[in-house]
Amino acid sequence: MMTSQPGKSSPVRWRTAVAALCAGLVAALGTTAPARAEQGTARRAQVWSLSAAAHDAPHARVSLDGTTGALSLSVSRDGRTVIEPSPVGIVTEQADFSKDLRFLRRSDRLVAEHYRTRSGKRLDRRVRMNETRLSFATPAGARLDLVVRASADGIAYRYVLPTGHGDVLGETSAFNLPADASAWLDTYRVDNEGQFNSSYTAAAAPTGEYSDQALFSTAGGYTLLAESDLTGRYSGARLAHDQGTGTYRIKLADDRVHTTGPLVTPWRAMITGDLATVTGSTFTDDLAPAAKAADTSWIRPGTVLWTWLAGGRAAGQSLEAQKAYVDYAAARHWPYEAVDAGWYFKSDAWDTTDPNWQTDSWMPQLVDYARAKGVGIVVWIHQRDLATAEQRAQWLPTLERWGVKGVKIDFMNSEAQSMLQWYDDVLRDTAAHHLMIDFHGSTLPKGIQRTWPQVMTMEGVGGEEKRTNTATHLTTLPFTRNVIGSMDFTPGGFQRVGQRPDSDAAEVGLTVAYESGLQMLAGTPESYDARPLARDFLQQLPAAWDDTRLLAGQPGQEAVLARRSGQRWFLGGVYAGAAHTAQVPLSLGPGRWLVQTIRDGADRLVQDRAVLRGGDTLSVDVVANGGFAGIACPWRPGVTTCHR
Repeated sequence: MMTSQPGKSSPVRWRTAVAALCAGLVAALGTTAPARAEQGTARRAQVWSLSAAAHDAPHARVSLDGTTGALSLSVSRDGRTVIEPSPVGIVTEQADFSKDLRFLRRSDRLVAEHYRTRSGKRLDRRVRMNETRLSFATPAGARLDLVVRASADGIAYRYVLPTGHGDVLGETSAFNLPADASAWLDTYRVDNEGQFNSSYTAAAAPTGEYSDQALFSTAGGYTLLAESDLTGRYSGARLAHDQGTGTYRIKLADDRVHTTGPLVTPWRAMITGDLATVTGSTFTDDLAPAAKAADTSWIRPGTVLWTWLAGGRAAGQSLEAQKAYVDYAAARHWPYEAVDAGWYFKSDAWDTTDPNWQTDSWMPQLVDYARAKGVGIVVWIHQRDLATAEQRAQWLPTLERWGVKGVKIDFMNSEAQSMLQWYDDVLRDTAAHHLMIDFHGSTLPKGIQRTWPQVMTMEGVGGEEKRTNTATHLTTLPFTRNVIGSMDFTPGGFQRVGQRPDSDAAEVGLTVAYESGLQMLAGTPESYDARPLARDFLQQLPAAWDDTRLLAGQPGQEAVLARRSGQRWFLGGVYAGAAHTAQVPLSLGPGRWLVQTIRDGADRLVQDRAVLRGGDTLSVDVVANGGFAGIACPWRPGVTTCHR
């Protein structure tokens, strides 16, 4: 457990801190006392309860069936069902922990941590979770510990096998949702780039496999299923569902998970609360291990001029084109420019690595040119070129020596244990060589950004490159994929008119509605210059945030988020459906605020200004499948703009 150290604090302050911690532990024990065994049966069920000492916190209930010896877990909130009793269990080569279990013992503790991140919804994080560890044994004496944590914004559990029991053959873990719960699901793909659909209930969803970032609305509030602390010791999870039931079973990417000794599995997480709580949650990061890098000063989030959708293959193989992009980024005060595929390919054979890339590449020239203009370079690289330790020993030190700031690694397209072990290796090696990471064709950020803070963003989303996106999909992402970590959607592709479902103002708003530590902007310089209001807004845009709030939202219909940097709040709204006048509560704090908004006009973007009090309603005219962007700053007489 991580707690603050006393340092040179006074004895009184230290005694006060100790008293507060003890009080928290007492509260934890008080809220997690086991219920009495049910009366009147020969083989009574045993039940244990756990919740956080917070208003509206979710409540977990673990039961051991007295007849079958099977475990189940349910979640409620304010006495209303969120997750119905659901199977809990794991099966290995040598032991079946899904039945015939016998309770051994219980222990409780308070998890209290304070950590800072380099990117995400907020940089300063404080964690308070109650934890219960329940120990069980099979008839043969094999032992399983079920560890359950409860926070103000979620419930999570994991399996701990204190001694080796052979390879894992699967989990019996599942989530039983009320049949009529509204569901927002995306069909599973190995690159996690499916489209979210909002037309289902939990039971009516078609039979199939879905990504584990599934959102449900129940009588007890919203819950987003998720995973945390996924590494190469295990296998990635997806959800398997049969139409007609509310059950979503955990299915692993591997039929057999190799393990040679004690095992700690990833967390099965349920982010739970009202919609604002779920949207603002950092629960999956909070569950993950602390950062492995002691020095993170070299990790710097920022906006990026991304050149793939802007220039394609030709730009990727042209030093002069890349210099022109660097010039534009420097003029906009954008800290990075990203060179995508092609820069190390043979000029006469696309997708073929030039064997002499280390000596023949023009990349060192570009890095030096950009450095002189205050712009850092991020480079694309295919996973196959970093697949082995020998390849990484060639590529990563070279990129570091050249002065490259980050790598966009593409085409992992797997959550199998072997690929997760590769992630473990490349995370360690990029940290050693001071290279930030943007993963594409990837798994989801399941706590990875806390443990490895050089991971600035990950794709794992049907992003701007897709021509099949819908406005429904765009308005679901802030409540699903982006909840669990930074998302490289690559907004700003203004030139893709007719290939994207939203309006220009909505496209500006996505740069705020979607959080990414490296916010890759997908437009061309010409498309920015044709929209000077958008260009000037993006010039103001931070990529690291002090706070995040949901101002208004309904998955699949609307999402309006506010993100704070210093004293300024940036606003991003996106809508699906007919044109209307949006009414947005300005829940930014007391006082008067100057609010500058960008919306769609008849044939161009227009800007509005208003002085409002905190708590007032902001009215914005929104076109069909449109949106808006804005900046709010404290107002006083003489303040006429929030731009710096």
